[in-house]
Amino acid sequence: MIDLLIVAAYFLFVMLVAISGRQKKEVTTEEYFLSSRSLRWPSIAFSTIATNIQGYQFLGMMGSAYLYGLAQASLEINAVQGILLATFIFIPYYLKDRVITITQFIKKRLGKRVALLYSLANISLFSTITIGAALFWGAYAADVVFGEYLSAFHQDRLTRITLLIVILGLFSATYTYYGGLGAVVRTDIIQFVVLISGGLVIMFIAIHHLGGWSELYNKTPHLMHLHLPSDHEKLPWIHIFGLFLLNINYWCANQSIVQRSLAAKSIRHAQIGLMVGGLMKYLMAVIIVIPGIALVGILGDNGLSDPDMSFPYLVNTYLPLGAKGLVLCALFASLMSTVDSTFNSLATLWSIDIYKEYLHKDASDFQMVEAGRRAILFSFITGVTVGILLLYLKFSDPNAAFTHTLNELRYFINCGIVVIICAAVFLVAPQHKVTFYAFLATIFFQFIFKFFFPEMNYFVRAMWIILIGFTMIFLFSKTQFKNPRILFYTGSKQIQRLGLGMLSSLILLHIIFH
Repeated sequence: MIDLLIVAAYFLFVMLVAISGRQKKEVTTEEYFLSSRSLRWPSIAFSTIATNIQGYQFLGMMGSAYLYGLAQASLEINAVQGILLATFIFIPYYLKDRVITITQFIKKRLGKRVALLYSLANISLFSTITIGAALFWGAYAADVVFGEYLSAFHQDRLTRITLLIVILGLFSATYTYYGGLGAVVRTDIIQFVVLISGGLVIMFIAIHHLGGWSELYNKTPHLMHLHLPSDHEKLPWIHIFGLFLLNINYWCANQSIVQRSLAAKSIRHAQIGLMVGGLMKYLMAVIIVIPGIALVGILGDNGLSDPDMSFPYLVNTYLPLGAKGLVLCALFASLMSTVDSTFNSLATLWSIDIYKEYLHKDASDFQMVEAGRRAILFSFITGVTVGILLLYLKFSDPNAAFTHTLNELRYFINCGIVVIICAAVFLVAPQHKVTFYAFLATIFFQFIFKFFFPEMNYFVRAMWIILIGFTMIFLFSKTQFKNPRILFYTGSKQIQRLGLGMLSSLILLHIIFH
């Protein structure tokens, strides 16, 4: 009972914080979508990373760590690559142009048609796969771990998870609808604290039962390597090159992630916030991966038949009353921090890029905010529908690897987005028409590679497709690269040192744990 009371108190507190800064009836677009460009670096750091964390990371990534060890952490720590590029190249460009959406930046450099392509691609992904997968995985993970507690909700498991998807989606949509980005950031900070707290509890308990940190090397030395052989099926070391390019999409060209930086009080606050967020990614890698490795050492030869049960096993075997409630809150927080950010960013893209640009050119700020709110309601319906569909697919075939399929669908679009944004930033004068067709070509090449190289790791495939698409733009546009001196905005000496420190730390981690 105490655990459920903790969860109830958490939801009440989140809603109170969200409505505490409820927007007045009439607000400007910058007030609603960018919180009046007033965010300081702590808000940017905590909200960005809270948005990044999803429920499946606790369930799926901890299970992968149980199998592959520290190599699974490369997906987390190498995010620093994309964060550093965003910090010193992409975000300064956006802020200097004072854009509300990345689409506006693309339009200025690559034309209206390419900008529309970018916006529609993201709106489609956000309203279906992004929201739907987050709702499904968050609700499903919560039920896998805490089904006994949640049975009071409904005895039938399928019905119970369906209700969770609807309620959690509605809860997130409600405070985002009324409060805009300000409400999202305020609640994300709470959710980040809850996430970290729940994750730390799991990690320290796992290390305690293992016998201490030194036992990671004594009992599981084979799992303490970041790099696996190049022919490894899931995580070959060469995947980091494809991951590097896809990180450009996520950290530099994803409206849901970038929007906090666009709302920064200054470039300095944006840069510091992003780099502090990068340090938090290191912490998340430890929190998510180490318990999975520790569990291998704890169980020894009596291992789990299903690695994805690593997280549930640790929670249900070792956590005391009260701590379970905190961890359940952490799972809900991972879901809502992703969903609310996606709602807000989707509303921004629709209102600014589609409604104002094509449907109602003379729209007032009030009308644009209302259009954004209607987009939230629509995406709530589509997202919940996709989430429930994924749930039914999971129940009809528990072994279905549809998560991998969903990631593949994302990459079909994301590779082209990387090509677009890199052309806009790194090339002097890319031709608009060439860039448009290069984006479409990346989708075509996805099918070609899938047909002729079906066993190729999808990170490696993404690397080749992005390189081909970008090369097409470079050659057919007959352009050149920008001078590196004008690409980088280093800011103050303090920011330069912090950036160099982060880059050095990433290199050292790869050397030490190779």
